[in-house]
Amino acid sequence: MTAETATQAGTDAEASAVAQTEDQSDDAAQTVAGDGAVVENDATEADNGADDTVEATSGETDDAADIDDEDSDDDSDEDDDEDEDDEDRLVEEGEIAGDYLEQLLDVLDFDGDIDLDVDGDRAVVSIDGGDDLTKLVGRKGEVLDALQELTRLAVQQATGERSRLMLDIARWRSDRRDRLARLGREVAERVLASGEREALDPMTPFERKIVHDAVAVVDGVVSESEGAEPKRRVVVLPS
Repeated sequence: MTAETATQAGTDAEASAVAQTEDQSDDAAQTVAGDGAVVENDATEADNGADDTVEATSGETDDAADIDDEDSDDDSDEDDDEDEDDEDRLVEEGEIAGDYLEQLLDVLDFDGDIDLDVDGDRAVVSIDGGDDLTKLVGRKGEVLDALQELTRLAVQQATGERSRLMLDIARWRSDRRDRLARLGREVAERVLASGEREALDPMTPFERKIVHDAVAVVDGVVSESEGAEPKRRVVVLPS
C-alpha cells in the first residue's frame, strides 16, 4: 500500500501536513473467526492564534480563512486517498484468495462459485453453489475455520501483510450470524423480563461480537464476556 503525502499551501499548511501524517497499523487478532480491528487516523488542526496586541485587518482575516479552507480540503483529499488505498488493498487480498481457493476446488474436483467483496475493513470471500461444499465446512465450522486460516496465510505470503480476510462457504457464516443475532435479542428480552442474568454457551470471538451487537439494541440490558478461551462466553444481565 502506498502512502500519500498531502501538498499543503503555505508554511502553516506544510507544518500542519507534517503533524497530521501518521503510520497506520493493522493489529489483526488471529482468532478462529477473526475479531475486527480498527485503524484510526487522528488529524491535528493547526492552532493559528492571533496576537492580542495586533488588530487583524479585513484582508488578513480573509487570508487566514483561505488557509483554513485549503487545509481542510487537503485533509479531506488525504483521507480519501487513504480510503482508496485501503479499498485497493482489500480488493487485492480478495483476488489472491479467490485464485487460491479456485485452485483448491479444482484439486478437490468440487463445484462452487467464488464471490469477492469488501465489508468494512476486511475482504470477504464466499463460495456457494456446489453440492459438496458442506464438506468444506465441517461440524460446527471447524473445517471452514481451518481453510480460512490457510487462505489468510496464502494472502500474507503474496502481499507480505497479515490478512483479516473472512471466508464463508455454503452461507454457513451468514446463516450462523442470523441465528446468533436472533439468539442475542431473545436472551436480552428474557433477561429484561426476569431481571436475572443469563449465560450463553461458549463461542468464538466472531460469534460473541454478533451477540453483543444484538443485545446492545435492547434497552435495559447489557452484555459482557467472561471466562477464558476456548470456553469464553457471553453473559447478559440487567443494566
